[in-house]
Amino acid sequence: MFVKAFSAPKTSIGPLDAESTGALVAAVTDVALVVDGDGMIRDRSFQSEDLAAELEGETPWIGRPLQDTVTVECHAKVRALLKDAAAGPDANRRTRHINHPTPGGVDVPILYSAMRIGKTRNVLVCGRDLRIISTLQRRLLDAQHSMERDYARLRQVETRYRLLFQMSPEAVLIVDALTQRVVEANPAAQQLLEATGPRIADRSFTELFTGETQLAVQALLAGMRVSARGEEVHGRLAGNRREVTVTATLFRQENATFFLVRVVAAAAAESQVTLLPPPKSKFIRLVEQAPDGIVLTSQDGLIIAANRAFLDMAELVEEEQARGEPLDRWLGRPGVDLDVILANLRQRGAVRLFATSLRGEYGAKTDVELSAATVAEAEASCFGFTIRNVGRRLAGERRPVLELPRSVEQLTELIGRVSLKELVRESTDMIERLCIEAALEVTGDNRASAAEMLGLSRQSLYVKLRRYGLGDLDDADEKS
Repeated sequence: MFVKAFSAPKTSIGPLDAESTGALVAAVTDVALVVDGDGMIRDRSFQSEDLAAELEGETPWIGRPLQDTVTVECHAKVRALLKDAAAGPDANRRTRHINHPTPGGVDVPILYSAMRIGKTRNVLVCGRDLRIISTLQRRLLDAQHSMERDYARLRQVETRYRLLFQMSPEAVLIVDALTQRVVEANPAAQQLLEATGPRIADRSFTELFTGETQLAVQALLAGMRVSARGEEVHGRLAGNRREVTVTATLFRQENATFFLVRVVAAAAAESQVTLLPPPKSKFIRLVEQAPDGIVLTSQDGLIIAANRAFLDMAELVEEEQARGEPLDRWLGRPGVDLDVILANLRQRGAVRLFATSLRGEYGAKTDVELSAATVAEAEASCFGFTIRNVGRRLAGERRPVLELPRSVEQLTELIGRVSLKELVRESTDMIERLCIEAALEVTGDNRASAAEMLGLSRQSLYVKLRRYGLGDLDDADEKS
């Protein structure tokens, strides 16, 4: 390691006594050690009390070999560090990344450099805490892994939709909204227009139609750009004079706007039966292609319909595999989570951001966030669920875990004053109260659902509520 020393330290700094030198070293380093010629620690300095407590624990370092304070794989690094320092100031010294084990089981990385003190055999070892850098590196790796997963998922989606675009029996064209030129056309469009891809690509879209149809198509595209709405247009193709129906959808990609244009021959259009108006049919297609799982169930929780995203999370191939099955076959804890959600839906009509998990058909488990609402109908109401995969969120973005109350510290202070039996009873009561409070919060203070979630009878729950003074209870509640 190359070190650029002061040019005239005696003049600029002046003489320093041992006290001043020790204060200077302690101020500019996180860890400073004085090690004798046998590798024993004779003195040490830490930047903070927290770092000292984490590294030393209950066993002070003074009087111990430096090698015994590091992990096994760092023993060779310690020997090399001391050997370089003993070689004198002219030796080529290197910094060493050394890990110290802690009582908590997490290694603390320190970057050390060493130099011999004067003409003695003692060595001054100075270290810088690398935990902040290690934390940033871990977060960077987490972010990179998340980006790689997202990239792979996007490539898979692109491949699927590219295959769908090429195999679609309907004529579909991608048109630039600014220039109104054809960017891409699928084989069905090439066949309908009786042209090859290179001849259609980069041509003006309106040139593909006869003169009287061009004005209607231009009005359709202009209306889509202004209000994102447009009615279908009937006209003729310029090449073969075939009657067609034209519909368009506006979408954005990489800061550019395009039209997804569907051209249907008149004979094919007449053979199609339209069950819904165009806006509603587009909304149904949106539900089918949504990235979040969407499920419609009966009042008993039996699946009526599910979109592709839910089938992927549940590791199913066809919708028929899920139809008629109870949702809790894949969702959360069987017989618990879904019952709580259905009870809240019947009472309030909606549930928001319910944290649970979803089990795949082949054992994969995914952390999900669920929202639900009641779909009212004349004959019988049903329930709609949206299920979002939250397993890919970065660890740094997750909600912090609630801290335990102050009474935990108070319990530890009682060690030695009261018996272990009493301490266990106090801890059990505290944890039991926390679990009851959490169940009441999750269920919106629905005590019947909370009792079911906790695996208690309603009467047992009411006894515990009265014991801990939670909620307002009357005699009617306890008897119900």
